[in-house]
Amino acid sequence: MLKSVIDIVETLAAGVRAPERPPASFEELSEVFGAIDDPLAAALEAALAEVRPGAAWAGEFGDLPSGEVWVVDALDGAVQLLQGLPQYCVTVTLVRDGEPELAVLHSPWLKETYAARRGEGATRNGIRVEPSRKTALDAAVAATSQPPFVVKQPGVAEAAGRSLTAVLSEVAAVRNLGPTSWQVADVGAGRLDLFWQYGRDATNLAGAALVAREAGAVVTTADGAPWTPSAGSFLAAAPALHAAAAKILRQAE
Repeated sequence: MLKSVIDIVETLAAGVRAPERPPASFEELSEVFGAIDDPLAAALEAALAEVRPGAAWAGEFGDLPSGEVWVVDALDGAVQLLQGLPQYCVTVTLVRDGEPELAVLHSPWLKETYAARRGEGATRNGIRVEPSRKTALDAAVAATSQPPFVVKQPGVAEAAGRSLTAVLSEVAAVRNLGPTSWQVADVGAGRLDLFWQYGRDATNLAGAALVAREAGAVVTTADGAPWTPSAGSFLAAAPALHAAAAKILRQAE
């Protein structure tokens, strides 16, 4: 089934095109986004229904029914795409009873696909990936982001600011490299050493968390507790860096 999902995502994502120029207003942004996202989401839903006919569909992660549910973000990083930037990806996750079971993330720009199935490891373009071997934060390249419409989650922007100040003094660099899901997967592959975020953002994080975890990264909340899709914070890090990163974030709170 994983191969079928990879083929579907890669094929449908190939047709995504940025607008000729960035939208000039929020209304125009919404209109242009819908013109790109809606057909792609509909095509993904139709194709995935053939792969798993009994699975429900949830474009946004909320109160999910028991059983199998497809959680899809047709354009993670849509803001970049609408600005004519290449940092976006398509994410598809199969969730069973609240637990991610299968995930596929595809970047049309990079022509790369992360894929994972629970208990079977994680790959990029079919080759197994593993997290960074770094042991000290002073050499670490960290990344962070914010959930969509962050102002609708009280206190999250403030927590993001405090944590950024704290982490900046401890690592080699902090970046935001585009799609949340792709950055988390890059932690699993060792391209980034850690990623953290405050706020609920399960649609972007569920599949990526599976990729990172299956690759061997440690995935928790920011304070080191077990992460679930309803959690209010997120941390993925290389095994030797996780404890130190979680300590910094706890102190920043």
